[in-house]
Amino acid sequence: MLPHEHAACGTAIVSLTPNPTKPRGGVVVLDSWLIDEIAMTLDALKASAPSGIILRSSSERVFVAGADLAEIDALNDTALDSYLRRGSEAFSLLHSLPCPSVAIVHKAALGGGLEIAMHCDGIVGVLPGPTDKPWRIGLPECSLGICPGWGGTVMYPARVDAREALVQTAKGETVPVQSVSAGLFDMTVPHDGDALAAALRWLIAHPRTTARSHPKSIGSGDATRLRDAVATARRDVPPSPASDAVFRCVQSGLTGGFLAALAEERRSLIALRHTDAARANLAQFARK
Repeated sequence: MLPHEHAACGTAIVSLTPNPTKPRGGVVVLDSWLIDEIAMTLDALKASAPSGIILRSSSERVFVAGADLAEIDALNDTALDSYLRRGSEAFSLLHSLPCPSVAIVHKAALGGGLEIAMHCDGIVGVLPGPTDKPWRIGLPECSLGICPGWGGTVMYPARVDAREALVQTAKGETVPVQSVSAGLFDMTVPHDGDALAAALRWLIAHPRTTARSHPKSIGSGDATRLRDAVATARRDVPPSPASDAVFRCVQSGLTGGFLAALAEERRSLIALRHTDAARANLAQFARK
């Protein structure tokens, strides 16, 4: 299981760690090993009935760099579908447990890294110091010719300006942490602040004692409100198989809810990774 401890108030503090067989210089990556460890750890915490969950990263370099693209690319379609489902099931424990959860994002949160943070009720963002290189936040999948696979298409526009979120996601853009749109972080702390104490304060101020069926995301009740945002975003994004997939996922979420969006993300990602654009981009990414 992942390293975890209980604070005096009953909150469970879980630390995401790099795969010990693939240390990657201390970078946390959402590979199969980590997904299984997350599921095992959160499932075990059920018995202790924590008052809250804090998700943090043990890496000094990133919060989570995203999914293991090399591992994903090596899977056949059936295995990739299973991998994506296992990730969704593991992350769902963050909102299905009857207690609030909060992620401490202290460095880059990209792709699946941002998605797991958004599965939490709240996100505490740590701001860089004056000499730190700004770390980046976002869903870059479309820049590789694929699309998010763990709910990012419908969680991100529920937390920040919808048009802005959709444009960024459909273009695969990331932004420096100082430019993150209002709403993504529920609290921020300076680089030398006590992020753990801030997360504990947030949990105390936002109690929850019942399970949630899904994380904060856009759904059928938002269709009318977001019609113009979706239409404007679509006009502002050059059409491509990947960007078109994002808008399909969003439409699935607006008509069928979070699980429908997840299903469309899985179908789209599996299909997109066979396109010429994705093959070229994934090969270039692997060489780096």
